[in-house]
Amino acid sequence: MIFWIMLTFEFTIPNLIVGVVASLITAALFTRFFVKNVYKLIQPHRYFWFLVYLVVFIWECIKANIDVAYRVLHPSMPIRPGIVKVKTTLKSDMAKMLLANSITMTPGTISVDIIDDYLYIHWIYISSDDPEVYTGIITGAFEKYIKRIIE
Repeated sequence: MIFWIMLTFEFTIPNLIVGVVASLITAALFTRFFVKNVYKLIQPHRYFWFLVYLVVFIWECIKANIDVAYRVLHPSMPIRPGIVKVKTTLKSDMAKMLLANSITMTPGTISVDIIDDYLYIHWIYISSDDPEVYTGIITGAFEKYIKRIIE
């Protein structure tokens, strides 16, 4: 509908009706190719958890920005970069993709690959060699909210 309004930029009743009808037909035809379990889209608690997730994500980004700035500005530049293998409990591909993108958008980490239930993450400072510890550090803030939103 937004695309239709941007395309025509005409706010008359007949134009809006045509836009709504075209949007509904398009959604009915193509939803099955993009979204599985469409009923999940109408569950209001998922929207609540998405808003909570946004707050958590913004907070984690702020903390990561400060951490990266500290490492860059510190005279001895305390970095210990490397790639870590993180196990996720998420099952759907969409949830894994959202987790990987959230990790990538957080400064200091980049998602390299997703293979089965594992994410390979390049991390600017590997603070522990224990997989459970660094998995909790990297995915802990995001994974539980993504489960509530998508799965």
